[in-house]
Amino acid sequence: MKLLITGGSGFLGRNIIHLLSRKYEVESLGLSEIDTYNVDISKEIPVFKSKFNIVVHAAGKVHVIPENKNENQLFYDVNVQGTKNLCTALETNGLPDNFIFISTVAVYGLDCGEGISEEHPLNGKTPYAHSKIQAENILTDWCAKLNIPLTILRPSLIAGPNPPGNLGAMIDGIKSGKYLRIGKGQTRKSILMAEDIALLIPKLIQTSGVYNVCDNNHPSLLELENLLSTQLGKRLPLSIPVWLAKIFAKIGDLAGGKLPFDTSKLNKLTNTLTFSNEKAKKDLDWKPLDVLTNYKVR
Repeated sequence: MKLLITGGSGFLGRNIIHLLSRKYEVESLGLSEIDTYNVDISKEIPVFKSKFNIVVHAAGKVHVIPENKNENQLFYDVNVQGTKNLCTALETNGLPDNFIFISTVAVYGLDCGEGISEEHPLNGKTPYAHSKIQAENILTDWCAKLNIPLTILRPSLIAGPNPPGNLGAMIDGIKSGKYLRIGKGQTRKSILMAEDIALLIPKLIQTSGVYNVCDNNHPSLLELENLLSTQLGKRLPLSIPVWLAKIFAKIGDLAGGKLPFDTSKLNKLTNTLTFSNEKAKKDLDWKPLDVLTNYKVR
């Protein structure tokens, strides 16, 4: 079976393409010379050489805080227009038998909560979340019109070598000795091992549905800090009380984004946010990897 993965040279693509290659004839689309198709789908419609049995659409602008209107627009250029251009290319070169879209739990627009299911309203308001919601809607309509089975996966924070985002920042902070634990570190977060996406693909053939994907245990920040410190051979992070962190956060707010720590960052570090993976486990007979057991920094 031939499989196309978009975003092949991105973080998720790099971590799963070698696993997918064990089962499928894989071609990739991305912004690197190592991709089969070196194309910016936010700006042009790719031309494929053949029809694919499976398309895994993982390309997208990742969750970062935009600093101006141009950066806001990039989310829509990549996540929305890029999706439209991909669909146009597939209509021209041959429709896939299965389409799998890598979305995000950010579509729910939540900063805190526990066991959030797929039934929760899509309240995401950030350019990242809103553009992903639009992409989901585009693909839902397109696949329904053309009778293509569509699976939408909504991963939580993804763990793998050299991760971006908050997990990468935690690793860098522990490496440099500049990471501080806030309070007792009991905040819990849903995390997914990157390779779980590859392991799920065979279960999604000729199926349709929307699934949150994350591990079962939703590790605490304390557990993650201990795991990373041990693997990196670093001392455990020092802890500061929450009241002191709030003062630092207020200073960050007053600095207008010029400091790396503010109230928004504090809330992410002190609010538990977990998602339910029960639907995926039940419908797909999926057993997610345990992050604390399987994650390796390098």
